[in-house]
Amino acid sequence: MITSKIAQADQYRGREFLGISRFGEWQKEAGIVKSVWTSPAYPVHIVADEVVLSWNADTPPSTGLTIEARATKPDGNATKWYVLGKWSKDGTTFPRESVDGQKDSDGTVATDTLILKSPPKSLQVRVTLHGTQTGTKPTLKFFGISLADTKAKTNTQEPNRAAWGKEIVVPSKTQLGWKEASGWCSPTSTSMALAFWSEQTQRPEIDIPVPDAAKACFDKVYDGTGNWTFNTAFAGSFLGIRAYVTRLSDIRELEEWIVAGLPVVVSVSYDLLKGTKRANDPGHLMVCVGFTAEGEIVLNDPAHHPERGEKARRIFPRANFFKAWAKSKNTVYLIYPEKTPLPLDTSNHWDSPAQK
Repeated sequence: MITSKIAQADQYRGREFLGISRFGEWQKEAGIVKSVWTSPAYPVHIVADEVVLSWNADTPPSTGLTIEARATKPDGNATKWYVLGKWSKDGTTFPRESVDGQKDSDGTVATDTLILKSPPKSLQVRVTLHGTQTGTKPTLKFFGISLADTKAKTNTQEPNRAAWGKEIVVPSKTQLGWKEASGWCSPTSTSMALAFWSEQTQRPEIDIPVPDAAKACFDKVYDGTGNWTFNTAFAGSFLGIRAYVTRLSDIRELEEWIVAGLPVVVSVSYDLLKGTKRANDPGHLMVCVGFTAEGEIVLNDPAHHPERGEKARRIFPRANFFKAWAKSKNTVYLIYPEKTPLPLDTSNHWDSPAQK
């Protein structure tokens, strides 16, 4: 089922999200070892130049998925199929890796992001479900399509001051001090979000140690754990958990999630967050857990040293965060149990069951 559309394009505020949890409209070609599921061509309502795909699936051992997308160009012709990832939870028999070398005259793939040269009229996705000779196959539970107009200029919205002075207690975890740890901010933040829901739902099996989460998110082609969609695919592989990447347009949307009691993983420039003039860092993932009474943002930072008495909780100026978050085009991971009531989505930026 696809989230409902907003009537006027400007109400999207430069972002659009499609959440699909029913696949009856998809064309399915079934085989003994693999099945190919192809979506309809979904209309695009913004001047998009970037696409990020997310998926939640159950992949038993020796099975996996290949995720692809193609766009209908303004002239009506289609681009080639771009591979946005090969994925399995265990990453052994079937690979878990992004695919390099896909640049052409229509676009390019940068690990987890399809960058298009011209805005698409529509977007189509294809999922190949790779099974085993004995008939074991993956199960696709959810698919998300995040589109962004990275050049869109939108006015800052009025803050939701109901979030000011509100904080969510999210378990603290560190990316530092682990053997062979390198750039583990993303899986550590994902692990913190899962640990929060572990406590809320009394499900200890989703409280994942940081090294295990890092191993489960590792992309051997990217050679790291920072692939956005592999992190949400890992989180969403657990029974009843929905997880996906999307782009927001304003801090107010984060405030709406905090008011609802829902933490959000955010992608930022650490340099800009700390107030430097230029962003020379590769990016950093943190968990938004609330706001101070003055509206400054409160984040759980995975880059802290507990052995030195450092805490994950850190406060940053709102203005710094606005610049730092813009570096990733306002990217977030939304991770929560499937039946969780979500904030009202007035701009079509996340999967909102109430609006389907």
